[in-house]
Amino acid sequence: MTQHDDARFLRLALSLGRRGMGRCWPNPAVGCVIVKDGRIVGRGHTAPGGRPHAETLALAQAGEAARGATAYVSLEPCSHHGATPPCAEALVKAGVARVVAPLEDSDPRVSGGGFAILRAAGVDVSSGLLAGQARCDHAGFFRRVTQGRPELTLKLATSLDGRIATASGHSQWITGTLARRTVHAMRARHDAVMVGAGTARADDPLLTVRDMGATRQPVRVVVSRRLDLPLMSRLAQSAREVPLWICHGPDADPALIEAWRGVGALLLPCGLRAGQLDMGGVLSALGQRGLTRIFCEGGGALAASLLAEDLADVLVTMTAGLAIGAEGRPAIGALGLGRLDEAARFRLEEARPLGGDVLQVWRRV
Repeated sequence: MTQHDDARFLRLALSLGRRGMGRCWPNPAVGCVIVKDGRIVGRGHTAPGGRPHAETLALAQAGEAARGATAYVSLEPCSHHGATPPCAEALVKAGVARVVAPLEDSDPRVSGGGFAILRAAGVDVSSGLLAGQARCDHAGFFRRVTQGRPELTLKLATSLDGRIATASGHSQWITGTLARRTVHAMRARHDAVMVGAGTARADDPLLTVRDMGATRQPVRVVVSRRLDLPLMSRLAQSAREVPLWICHGPDADPALIEAWRGVGALLLPCGLRAGQLDMGGVLSALGQRGLTRIFCEGGGALAASLLAEDLADVLVTMTAGLAIGAEGRPAIGALGLGRLDEAARFRLEEARPLGGDVLQVWRRV
């Protein structure tokens, strides 16, 4: 195989892996392509719930054709025994001659162990190709393993002057149909969708993926220090059908805690910081539950808390062609910055029209 061929098949493996995003946590979303004599004989991606792994599915499809083939895997094959045997051993047993993977798994249970098993068995291992793309794809899994919290994407749908609603709270709809459909596609690629208590009260959102053929819904997360949320809301009424997790403070009313448990919500107590919920602690609690990727949809106070604590890893902005004015509600609450060099900087990764709106994706520098 030439390097061009390696890059082509590894890109396909990465693309397959992305199909599992939002559906296989706490495991990484991995893709695998098995190639023999220039022909794809097997492919797979991590199944919903994290099992089977991508390599297992690809090997099953390839059968005997895997002997002497090259396996392109979007992350180092696992080496630890869990619910299934290690994928590295499965590749060896199948007779794969070569494995191309972009980078090591940061999970300490693996961390080079998969490559070591393969090399000890005489399998040719190549790594480093497309490592940057793979690192981006697996950023949520890596962050949970190394920092104990999920990757967080903060979405802001605003007017030209950065407002999310008029002074009276009217906000439907600032952005157009295509932008709203894109939001649903983004929700589907994340493990959870998060909002603050103010958004939950004002909008009565459902926070599900709709009109996208989704077979697995993301967890709905609401951040509410005092649990002062309406028990007749759509979130409450659907809590037994779609997971609803509520992060609350130590001073929440015990009666409200029991009431929300009664409708089927999972309650996660979190500590305070400067009189507000400690968002670092909130994300740690969510990471402990296995979440790797969170899509936060506001509102302004929650967005400010995340930025103030340097917890927003990616910003997605959708800007509509209208101005609301200074009396409108800002997308981001007060940050208390005195100097520009105190503000977090983000690097532009993507910018494109989205119907009548503009989409921008920024990643923290």
